[in-house]
Amino acid sequence: MRTPYTVADYLLDRLTDCGADHLFGVPGDYNLQFLDRVIESPDICWVGCANELNAAYAADGYARCKGFAALLTTFGVGELSAMNGVAGSFAEYVPVLHIIGAPGSASQQKGELLHHTLGDGNFRHFYQMSEAITVAQAVLTEQNACYEIDRVLMTMLRERRPGYLMLPVDVAKKPATPPVNALIDRLYESDGFRLEAFRHAAAQRLANSERTALLADFLVLRYGLQQQLQQWVAQTPIAHATLLMGKGIFDEHKPGCYGTYSGSASGEAVKEAIEGADTVICVGACFTDTLTAGFTHKLTLQQTIDVQPYATRVGETWFTGIPMAQAIEILTSLCREQLAPRQLPPAPLPSARVHNGSLSQDSFWKTLQSFIRPGDIILADQGTSAFGAAALRLPAGVNFIVQPIWGSIGYTLAAAFGAQTACPQRRVIVITGDGAAQLTIQELGSMLRDKQRPVIMVLNNEGYTVERAIHGPEQRYNDIALWNWTQLPQALSLDCQAECWRVSETVQLAEVLEKVARRERLSLIEVMLPKADVPPLLGAITQALKARNSA
Repeated sequence: MRTPYTVADYLLDRLTDCGADHLFGVPGDYNLQFLDRVIESPDICWVGCANELNAAYAADGYARCKGFAALLTTFGVGELSAMNGVAGSFAEYVPVLHIIGAPGSASQQKGELLHHTLGDGNFRHFYQMSEAITVAQAVLTEQNACYEIDRVLMTMLRERRPGYLMLPVDVAKKPATPPVNALIDRLYESDGFRLEAFRHAAAQRLANSERTALLADFLVLRYGLQQQLQQWVAQTPIAHATLLMGKGIFDEHKPGCYGTYSGSASGEAVKEAIEGADTVICVGACFTDTLTAGFTHKLTLQQTIDVQPYATRVGETWFTGIPMAQAIEILTSLCREQLAPRQLPPAPLPSARVHNGSLSQDSFWKTLQSFIRPGDIILADQGTSAFGAAALRLPAGVNFIVQPIWGSIGYTLAAAFGAQTACPQRRVIVITGDGAAQLTIQELGSMLRDKQRPVIMVLNNEGYTVERAIHGPEQRYNDIALWNWTQLPQALSLDCQAECWRVSETVQLAEVLEKVARRERLSLIEVMLPKADVPPLLGAITQALKARNSA
């Protein structure tokens, strides 16, 4: 006998509309009855995580691959544990819906002193805490549930940021009517007058530009517009690069691609290609301290055209209400019409020469370069991992996941669990520091439980090397407990199928990478590196941060 259709079913159907077929989280007594409907659902698969913070990171990694994700925690203790991860999703424009299983409506109305609360009868404390890190929120009731679910989800899809739904245990079981139409984010289109004004200003700017360059960043990825930019550079010979978060938009082996722009810490070729241009078209860019080596980028208002999700600037004039997709379409057309044909130089490839002997940051990244294949998903944790990876030249179709705006160390290991859940057939490569991995290593057990086969590289430099480079290189607060990393998978799974290695020589790393390329099982490689060695880009960034923190 079919059970009646409920609010819980409506919510699950809407998650499917948004593209999520998994729900990450941790069970708690206030969400268990909703979880029963999840388990019964033919469309949504429950993915239990080791803790709520890891679940939030996993949902974030999933959303970066699929465009949307959902996270379920219990009231109070669970949602607060997840808030750090949700805040990172907000900072970096990742649409993750945070669903809170909450006490029943009657208990809330009476102000009962329940567990998982602050013991004061007020059930809105945590809702208010989440208002700053979500773009839309709702407390669901029997009367408003379906409308509010749609409102929150539509706002999330439009803004590409997290949302918050408080779902009381009784409301989840209330009857509801199934949705008639799929929840689709209807493209907002600007009026013809604004578009023509922008087109005219951009055409004038480009007509007076002898050298034009394109600088793309992560908002292109969030709004799913990377294919349009790839077609742009294929049709028009234009020098192009990305900021660190935008890596993966372009095939960095193609002519005209200069790799990663990082302000004064950039290589000379990319610095000249971008800063030396008369006009730089910045699409979806966010110039933060860690992406620009302490705001050392030399791009003026007069020199740039800045395309943001719903506004575009030409020189000092903003044209508001123009979606990024429409702005890209206009600029692509103008570049095709106005830019003179020119032969672009081949992409400057990194040095392939690798010195044998003990591993260093330099030899590690050069060895890893030859391991990367089209279609890989690469996650690099904040610190030596992310800023070393900036020098990699990525082939086509690579998802490159970093978190330099929020910068919460430990993010990538749990996010990789979500990314591999989203894309089970693709190869996932995780690069994390030993200090970062200690924060979220529990999710290794979830990977083994679900038979995932990522390649995990733990860069062991005995502590917080980024912090050592910024301040206190010999201070014990930058030390960590030294773990036996190659034994951890056995401890975290009773049926462990992982393979583990510890490498300290360049030739050892090359041999191990050749073995793990076949993705036969989860692979953990402990990479022994010098304690104070940092990639050049990170060295420049830590000096900038040190100067600003000491000012």
